[in-house]
Amino acid sequence: MAPAKISRAVSDVDRRINQRIFETSLDLILVVDSHGMLIRVSPSSMAILGYDPAEMAGRSARDFLYHEDLESTRHEMRQARYSSMMRNFECRYVHKTGRVVTLWWAGVWSAPEHQYFFIGRDITDQRQSEERIRQAQKMEAIGNLTGGMAHDFNNVLGVIIGNLDLARTLLAENDAVSELLGEATAAAVSAAEMTRRLLAFARQQPLRPQRIDVNVQVAGIVRLLRRTLGEDIVIALDLAADLWPVVADAAQLEAAITNLATNARDAMPNGGKLSITTVNRELDADYAATNIDVTPGTYAAIEVTDTGSGMPPEVVEHIFEPFYTTKDTGRGTGLGLSMVFGFIKQSGGHVSVYSEPGVGTTFRLYFPCAELASEQAEEHKEPAARRGAGETVLAVEDNPGLRRIVLRQLRQLGYRSLEADGPAAALAVLEKEKVDLLFTDVVMPGGIDGIALAKQAVARWPGLRVVLTSGFPGTKIDDQLGPLEGAVRLLSKPYRTGDLARLLRETLGG
Repeated sequence: MAPAKISRAVSDVDRRINQRIFETSLDLILVVDSHGMLIRVSPSSMAILGYDPAEMAGRSARDFLYHEDLESTRHEMRQARYSSMMRNFECRYVHKTGRVVTLWWAGVWSAPEHQYFFIGRDITDQRQSEERIRQAQKMEAIGNLTGGMAHDFNNVLGVIIGNLDLARTLLAENDAVSELLGEATAAAVSAAEMTRRLLAFARQQPLRPQRIDVNVQVAGIVRLLRRTLGEDIVIALDLAADLWPVVADAAQLEAAITNLATNARDAMPNGGKLSITTVNRELDADYAATNIDVTPGTYAAIEVTDTGSGMPPEVVEHIFEPFYTTKDTGRGTGLGLSMVFGFIKQSGGHVSVYSEPGVGTTFRLYFPCAELASEQAEEHKEPAARRGAGETVLAVEDNPGLRRIVLRQLRQLGYRSLEADGPAAALAVLEKEKVDLLFTDVVMPGGIDGIALAKQAVARWPGLRVVLTSGFPGTKIDDQLGPLEGAVRLLSKPYRTGDLARLLRETLGG
């Protein structure tokens, strides 16, 4: 064969190999012109960004870039072009559902083609995991620093308060001086209370743990709250009849719930509903994998839910830090939630918060069950639920990490599993596939939530069964179901595989 023919044959093989890589790559491959317009987009864009390649090709890359990363990405493109070297950098794109996707890019400029070639790997889960570790380390460091400062400050305050008391005794006949000393003493005592709360956050407060019935404690606290929160706040109490006992400091538990209730009242200035629920929970290895401070096991949980203003993610991220507050000046020290956090951690438990702006907030306090409670739970353990019989379940969850866990659970339980990262993708799957049950998160970005998705799906496919899952408790969801009330089931997060298995069988009728 002539050298020219050999060269052409080799080139054809190279092109076919490159095309095969382009079509099958799990990473995102972009071909971009010198003006930043997308020329070619690999099929993996659907899995990574939710867009079909045809939806992206012909548009500017900045239409999909996260706005804060636009300038840094332009800089990297210029460097790739003028240095003729491969560039490695990180930037974020916006998924079709609105969530942010972090990608690690390798980019190069090809002068002959006058084009950029980019390959991006989705590292969103990795970055989120690193952020959780950083957050835990930050809270631990703040706790260590806070504890040391609080101890030293307490000693100083002890000297100040002691001397003020002595001075008041010596100058008892001088009313003017006595009044000044009294005000100074009150301020010092107030500062001592702040250090007590700082020590609580640092998990260095003296506790008096004892075996307690959480239901009895909560019921007693609620009787006091009804008188202090005001008539505009409706309190709903739902106590689990078989709640496991725990070992905790009863006084600190009362203070923690009072703090949460007070914050809830402030979030509902025009009135609203405060729901306090107790429930037994199993926090398994899957939950612990995404919450590094959690030990898998049995817990008694207290859920405190309000219908207030809610909080955006950037506020939730900081709410347990000392002195962080969203209240107006003079309306709180920012130590209430720090104290709750420290008390729960010092008790060997876990605290989580779920909030949506304009919807409300749920705090969950998890206390490890007392040893006898674990034995009782074992004795009364329900039989394992029957496995699936190959039914098709469509799991709709915008968080990729949670979605992977659900899909693994469904496969283990014997179901055929399909996935969607949002309502639009879910409806597209329902159009193509015969689905027996829709398992969807309630709160999702993109303008359509899980309840609206369920209503649309049931209206179009009347035989479809539906299970909703949410970080909010069921009482928060029931009010929004409308005609679906009684026709759908709710599984509250976090849940174990056994909880999911039982509810799926009940919903599917077997």
